[in-house]
Amino acid sequence: MLHADGVARSLYSEGGFLSPKPPFDFSKALDFLRGFPPMLADQKIDELSLTRAVCIGGQTVVFNVRSTGLIKSPRLKYALSSDRPLTPGVRDAAVDRISFFLSLADDLENFYRIGYGDVDFAPILQRLYGLHQVKFLTPFESASWAVLSQRYPAAAAQRTKQAITEKFGTSLEMNGQRYVAFPEPYRLAYVSEPDLGAIVKNQRKTQFLIGVAKAFAEKDERFLRTAKYDEVEKWLSQIQGIGDWSSKLILLRGLGRMEKIAVEKRLLRAASKVYGRGRTLTQSVLDQMAEKYGPWKGYWAYYLRTASLKS
Repeated sequence: MLHADGVARSLYSEGGFLSPKPPFDFSKALDFLRGFPPMLADQKIDELSLTRAVCIGGQTVVFNVRSTGLIKSPRLKYALSSDRPLTPGVRDAAVDRISFFLSLADDLENFYRIGYGDVDFAPILQRLYGLHQVKFLTPFESASWAVLSQRYPAAAAQRTKQAITEKFGTSLEMNGQRYVAFPEPYRLAYVSEPDLGAIVKNQRKTQFLIGVAKAFAEKDERFLRTAKYDEVEKWLSQIQGIGDWSSKLILLRGLGRMEKIAVEKRLLRAASKVYGRGRTLTQSVLDQMAEKYGPWKGYWAYYLRTASLKS
């Protein structure tokens, strides 16, 4: 195995099994990732497995996840590889990252109970049965995407994000393929503004991105995952460049906080197609409809958007 610096090193590897909360359909998670622009270049997906890299305390870990179970009795086999020993702390952090990324612990029973009582929405549940939300790999990555994609085409934002990953991320080559991990926040927090600006090509976004990195570098992710929604939303809103919509996006897509939804044109189009009967829904109508789903409204929106991509 060649490391990024061209020096041959041995790989340290270990693995185990994960038990997602059923129902869980790994193939639907892979389908989602195949069509999710922000992460298209970050992973290798085949028919049965996912491989990508994550940086944990400066150490690059490549993980592979493969399904070995059934939708109603799911089981995932994982393998971790690195060019440095996998200490218990790094191993546990990597396993936690996989579980959080794929939302393995999400219990969809109440969401499905509400959804199957929604005549218009029930067919979507049947199509996407067993799909757990696939988040951004880290909350910081979702926050960076929120900054990069503001008033910018998704394809262009994805190219910029990939260039940042290549320049400032860490990498590991395995089985002839190089896997690059998006940089941890502390790495981007202290890059020079001209170096980052040469990639972003927008001074305000460059400054915003550095500010976001500094904020996330100083915050314990456990707070972001477990504190009250309003408390986390308030913290996010105090970061320059993170507005109301971006805060909700990060809470939903980076942290799996389903209490609120981030309303945007694609969601309105998706909901209008399912519920509108030929008319375009307004945001106020969409908000009223979402209330039926209570703490699962984020999952309702996620399924609507995902279904619209597959139709």
